[in-house]
Amino acid sequence: MTKDLAATLTDPAILLAVLVAVAVFATLYTLASPLLERGNLEKRMRAVSTEREQIRARERERMSAEQSRASLRTQNNRSARQIVERFNLRQALVDENTVNRLRAAGLRSQNALNIFLAARFLLPFLFLAVAVTWIFVLGNLEGRPFPIRLLAAIGFAYVGFYLPNIIVTNRMNKRQLSIKRAWPDALDLMLICVESGVSMEAAMRRVAEEMAHQSPPLAEEMVLTTAELSFLQDRRTALENLGNRTQLEIVKSVTQALIQAERYGTPIAQALRVLAQEGRDERMNEAEKKAAALPPKLTIPMILFFLPVLVAVILGPAGIQVADRF
Repeated sequence: MTKDLAATLTDPAILLAVLVAVAVFATLYTLASPLLERGNLEKRMRAVSTEREQIRARERERMSAEQSRASLRTQNNRSARQIVERFNLRQALVDENTVNRLRAAGLRSQNALNIFLAARFLLPFLFLAVAVTWIFVLGNLEGRPFPIRLLAAIGFAYVGFYLPNIIVTNRMNKRQLSIKRAWPDALDLMLICVESGVSMEAAMRRVAEEMAHQSPPLAEEMVLTTAELSFLQDRRTALENLGNRTQLEIVKSVTQALIQAERYGTPIAQALRVLAQEGRDERMNEAEKKAAALPPKLTIPMILFFLPVLVAVILGPAGIQVADRF
């Protein structure tokens, strides 16, 4: 029965039908996803408000000298927390870069860190079990030597170990791209608010409201920074946290300028105007780099797809006439 099942699963006709079905489903999903997409702005703002309450509770605990190791949100997934604590995964897998990347991806809670560590610990074993079953039990890659099959199984486990990092990096890049595109406009709005006499907290809150639809990640970070400016005793810490959460140099430069203006009493409006222009110039330079790199990238597709068709159109009629004569 196992051989029949393996033969059925490895049948080229069945595999081709499955691939065609997956391709059709992916095409339909791609076409229908924009129509079925719902805005998650309310969910993001609710999460930020929840985190604001956490900041308030944490500051109250610090002022009253009561130490608490976990908040309410860290108890969402007890199984992941138990795995992390049992195998001491924080000491083995966590460093400062890991925490910063999770924050840049929008995963700031302790529960997200526990799930990430548990996934990095469990997925290699899961992928290894699937690979061993597919290669050795179902009889795939039978024509290959045993070291090659063993290396393929180990490669699957290696992919499982780095899969959480790939997912986090992809989410971080999307958030950073959204923030980078909307950051110069946010600085212009903040500049208008500051020049009109509004405080920094009120300016950030107003910018978050205006930029919520253009860049929800930026609005989320602005609201969280406003909450930290309201509840943290050191305003410098709140501004530095904004740069650490986004992991963007353009944001860190603005936060450093705001820290210096707060410390030495220099005008904020001029610094914001210069930084907004620099961010806009950097965005234009990136667009020009992409436009300059486009012709070399189009060379191979044109050679493979355009030139054969052109040659067929030009030489096709002549070839047909020569074939008719001879």
